[in-house]
This record gives sequence, structure tokens and C-alpha cells, in this order.
Amino acid sequence: MKSKTPNPSEPKGWHSRGYLPHLDATQLTQFVTFRLADAVPKVLIECWKQELETDTQHTIQSERAAALQESVEQYADAGHGACHLQVPAIAQIVQKALLHFDGARYRLLAWCVMPNHVHVLLELAEKGHSLPAIVHSWKSYTARQINKKLDRTGRLWMPDYFDRYIRDQAHLDACIHYIRQNPVKAGLIATAEDWPWSG
Repeated sequence: MKSKTPNPSEPKGWHSRGYLPHLDATQLTQFVTFRLADAVPKVLIECWKQELETDTQHTIQSERAAALQESVEQYADAGHGACHLQVPAIAQIVQKALLHFDGARYRLLAWCVMPNHVHVLLELAEKGHSLPAIVHSWKSYTARQINKKLDRTGRLWMPDYFDRYIRDQAHLDACIHYIRQNPVKAGLIATAEDWPWSG
């Protein structure tokens, strides 16, 4: 019998991208972060990945994995790299891309475009596109538009992204608070309502 060719737009269920387990399923709420290619040096990411791989006790909710993710977030919030997303016209390209399929392929619950990374909290539709397909769509479209706008070539986004499925209401509330407060925590504004690239 001929094996079915995998459809990249279909949810993958539990899978690994090499260092952490991920869950991709319909009607699942996910917290996603993707970063500009120069936001965190590749050597630092590889070092953190190796730390996770050598931790044989890590689980989806591992305290160590969460601590490493926090290290990445703190580093990114420090504003490393070219920070192309701090330019209003560039941030608007990303925000429009996120909003484009809201209500069709997914439902946006919260988002924030930071100077060198993007946070999105979304609920996947009952039928349709997988999380990797959605993130790929955002990144490929915005990379073309931003590179054109900045008259540049080359990689714009880091190849991978961070995702975590939302376990319960408390986790959902914490993620919404984190996304809304990220510009405040990074020292970019005084109150969350002042940041134009979030919702």
C-alpha cells in the first residue's frame, strides 16, 4: 500500500524539531515567539540547545527549559541586532500579516511586535492550517515585504520559532499579561496601552 504523503498544512500532533517537544493540533491555543535573525547570536542559541539536549530529565513543562527560554527572552529584550521592527512601517507590515487571516486560519488572542522579535497568542482553527504552516506564512511574506522596504537581501528571521501550548486559564492569563507587558518590561514605554504594535 502506498504511504500517504504528509501535508505540511495539516497539524503534526506531538513532534520534535531537534531539542524540545512541540504539540501541533487543531483548536489548540499556542504561544509563539519568532525573532529576527540577528536578535540572538546563533552560537548562543546552539549553546542553550545543547544544555537542553544534555538534560535527560527535561519535559514540556521543565523548569530548566523555562529558565533557558527566559534567558533567550531577556537577551532579546535587551535590543540586540539591527532591530528592524522598531521602524513603524516595518512593524506595521508584521502586524498586518498577523491580522490578515485572523478569524479564518486562526483566532488571535494577543500579539506584540517588539524591535527584534514577535509574540503571538493564537487559537488554531478546527480545520485547516498547522502551526508550522501559519508561522512559515507570516515569516516568508513579511521577510519579502520587509527586505523590499529596507532595500536589503538575505535572511530576515531566525529559522526556528518557540512555541508552547496553553495548558489552562491561569497559563492563558499569564501569557496575555506577558505579551502586553513586554514593551514595558523592556523599557520601551511606560504603560502597555502606549505600545502601538500590540493587541
